Amino acid sequence: MKMKRAILRGTYFFMFLLVPIVAVSQETVSGVISDNNDLPVPGANVVIKGTTNGSTSDFDGNYEIVVNEFPATLVFSSLGYTTKEVQVTGGTILNVTMEESVTGLEEVVVTGLATTIKRTNAANAVASISAEALTGTTPPPTLDGALYGKFAGAIVNSNSGAPGGGISVKLRGATSLQGNVQPLYIIDGVYVDNSATAAGLNVVSGAAGQGSSSNQDNPSNRIADLNPEDIANIEILKGASAAAIYGSRAAAGVVIITTKRGKAGKTKFKFSQSTGWSQAINLLGVRDYNEQRVRDTFGDAAADEYNAALSSGNLVDYEDEIYGENGVISITNFSMSGGGDKTKFYAGVTHNNEDGIVKNTGYEKTSVRLNLDHRPADFVRFSLSSNYIYSSADRGFFNNDNTGTTIGIALTATRPWDKLYPNEDGIYPDHPNNTSNPLQTRDLITNNEKINRIIMGGTTNLDIYRSDRSNLELILRGGLDFYGQQTRAIFPKPLQFQKIANGGLNGVSSQGDIQNKNYNLSAFLVHGYTTENNLNFRTQVGITREYFDQNVELITATGLVASETNVDQAANTGVNQTRLLQQDSGFFAQEELNYQDKVIATVGVRGDKSSNNGDANKLSYYPKASLALSLNEFGFWKQDSVWDQFKLRIAYGEAGNFPPFGALFTSYNAFSTDGTLGISLIGVRGDADLESERQKELEFGTDLSFFDRRLNLSATYYIKNIDNLILQAALEPSTGFTQQFVNAGELQNKGIELSLDAIPVQTENLSWNLGINFFKNTSEITRLDIPAFNIGAFGATLGTFRIEEGSSPTQIVGIGPNPGPNGFQTFGNSEADFQMGFNSNLKYKNIDFSMVWQWKQGGDNINLTTLLSDLNGTSHDYDTIDLDPDGVLGNGDYRVSQLGQSARVFVEDAGYVRLRELGVYYTLTSEMLSNVIGGGIDSIRLGFSGTNLINIFDYNSYDPEISNFGGNTIFTGVEVTPFPSSKRFLFNVAVNF
Repeated sequence: MKMKRAILRGTYFFMFLLVPIVAVSQETVSGVISDNNDLPVPGANVVIKGTTNGSTSDFDGNYEIVVNEFPATLVFSSLGYTTKEVQVTGGTILNVTMEESVTGLEEVVVTGLATTIKRTNAANAVASISAEALTGTTPPPTLDGALYGKFAGAIVNSNSGAPGGGISVKLRGATSLQGNVQPLYIIDGVYVDNSATAAGLNVVSGAAGQGSSSNQDNPSNRIADLNPEDIANIEILKGASAAAIYGSRAAAGVVIITTKRGKAGKTKFKFSQSTGWSQAINLLGVRDYNEQRVRDTFGDAAADEYNAALSSGNLVDYEDEIYGENGVISITNFSMSGGGDKTKFYAGVTHNNEDGIVKNTGYEKTSVRLNLDHRPADFVRFSLSSNYIYSSADRGFFNNDNTGTTIGIALTATRPWDKLYPNEDGIYPDHPNNTSNPLQTRDLITNNEKINRIIMGGTTNLDIYRSDRSNLELILRGGLDFYGQQTRAIFPKPLQFQKIANGGLNGVSSQGDIQNKNYNLSAFLVHGYTTENNLNFRTQVGITREYFDQNVELITATGLVASETNVDQAANTGVNQTRLLQQDSGFFAQEELNYQDKVIATVGVRGDKSSNNGDANKLSYYPKASLALSLNEFGFWKQDSVWDQFKLRIAYGEAGNFPPFGALFTSYNAFSTDGTLGISLIGVRGDADLESERQKELEFGTDLSFFDRRLNLSATYYIKNIDNLILQAALEPSTGFTQQFVNAGELQNKGIELSLDAIPVQTENLSWNLGINFFKNTSEITRLDIPAFNIGAFGATLGTFRIEEGSSPTQIVGIGPNPGPNGFQTFGNSEADFQMGFNSNLKYKNIDFSMVWQWKQGGDNINLTTLLSDLNGTSHDYDTIDLDPDGVLGNGDYRVSQLGQSARVFVEDAGYVRLRELGVYYTLTSEMLSNVIGGGIDSIRLGFSGTNLINIFDYNSYDPEISNFGGNTIFTGVEVTPFPSSKRFLFNVAVNF
């Protein structure tokens, strides 16, 4: 407390030296701020240009500001409107009409932990996504699922088609090889968790081998809990040059989410209902069987069964039986907002209920939000954000296994004449060609995740001092993210693969409980000072504190008693607990200079220390600096030019990435022998001196605007280096360990991002908004201090990723006829050649037509689903001849012939073109409705929308956008019988009143 008082006294003394004391006469300028429809604009900012003296309009649009010196220029601004400047020569009544902004150039973007800046002055390529862009075309399945194709630099992958999530977001290429690669998410100032915790399915699937916890369960990720309907704006800090202010957690980028808040004025209500269905994007179909093909592949007995089923009409398309459901979708939302001069509110509730394309899968979520803003006096204001979420997801049993038990693996061994349906007593027959009956597994197993979550954040802004040219503000902020997650995976005893006679475990019950608590606290002082020649200084200093506590308990029981599912009613019980406890603290200081919007410069530093470092008291420093030159603001620029903006920018920043869990210390496992309890090494030796990975990014760019900002171009080139790359190095077995985490390399990303926003047509009745974004990234291991190694797949026989100096970390290699010096042949790269997004909104009178297209060029997958169906003789293209260079073998036989000879045939192009979103709407205005139902309703919006309606690709499986190994890895694009992706069709109605 003594130190804080000293800081305040020092700040007051600093201001006393800077601020001249003058005696002036004061006059008042007042009036009403309205829009083009003569409706008041509440909350608009009115500032005397060149000073920090300002005011805001009330809910009727009235404003009043005291001016000390004339002539003066008043600057009127409000989100969504074009900034307007008016010169006044004395006290007067001045009414102002504000024009709606046709582009996003009037938006503000984050520059510090407590400050923002106009986008036109930003020195970084910060992407912003509005509420309209998120949900205006179609209701997205999840928040992260709404980011596809919306901005340059983001690689968004759906790791599972199961309802309820399983999506990963990666920004500007590979940011780590074995550490965190997902961005930091912050919502209304709260650090939110985005974990994906497995339900313990590995005890049945054996996917990870050795009975260890698996990263192949593809659970839902927790950012899917957030309700897209609550979001007002999202800002994406894609690299360290912008994200350095978040320090040790920002190497993978930062996603800053702002939720909707109330506006002063009449209380507004909105009700919306979306109803529709989902279906599989792409079913592969059944092999073109005939008697001879069945006899050649499966033998004489199978041929007899085939003929009998064919003659009786009992051949079954089991792929369609399992994946052919039309999942019903219902999304209901109700919200209200309003308030007065001092208090404003926003409240909303949303309920989602979605069935999957597989029976007994689905997702249900209820989200309740209340946001409050209160200003009891002119010098202080409070804001509160609160959100409660309940969700329940049934995700089925899919992906890789080593036991033949997942639904997808079993399907590859299933033939149309196999008899798998239950009899009249509900008894399922055993699969004659596999260890499990996929219909029985689908109908009887449980794999459920339940979430109860509370996210709360609060901010206090206190104006300590304010004058015409100087001000000092204190900002206090706190946030809490608490959730409990329950996972329940139950495999009952009647399942074919659970029967003891079949070598099963006699029933499995796996029950997980996750308790997660994050909270963060921060305090900032922001000081502004403007000189007489309009040179503005903005200084901010602050301290931060973050606390993370996660406790994961997983109890797995086998040998269940009778029909019991309690874990204590079993012959064998195993318990696993993982505790993650981390405390971070630090400071942040930044200085911003703005000279008449011509030159904008920023320098800053973040200092962090963490209990997740070997030395918990060691501070790590993350500097940043940026410079923007708006050439159009200089005097030599022609004012009547078609150019509205010509800005050059450069930025540099550094950010960190903590070592993965278990890297700093040596972990042990407990065991018991003859009743004696002991511990054993897990094989990985920790290193307390291990340093965090450090990202250093240099970014160059330019922003151009033409024709009254109806054409806007942005171009960015970045170079991103990751030092202290954390890898696992092999150790001599004589040490008692097999591996150790080490700082052993460097990784570099280079990329280009281009964005174009245009309004080709703008008339009274017709408008067309068009957006195009393009990005390309290339990655390279520039230094490797340990021997090259393979990682992230199932070995060189099938194709795998290889880490070696001078090559891309996402290269795919394998055995082949033309091996290189490393003994392997390179067959592809999972990183795309480039990606593009196309966004179009056409509005004619009351009709809206919107589309979002995405084009991914190149990038390769390792397709093992097709290989598994080949080995079982069931591939849909088994008999097609277009792979064998000699034109003799069918595709199935040819692929099998290459097993052990070359991995080339398993590596496939995963490029695609998708219609990500489509929306067609008609709006009934209040004038139209008043003639039918009278007043009281502002508008009704009716329409049809869809997701993934058109999908163009050559990839020979369900979807080129998959990942067997989940989201928190760069080694995506390995496919093993996933839950297929879906397309969605929705009918929508929204009523505003």
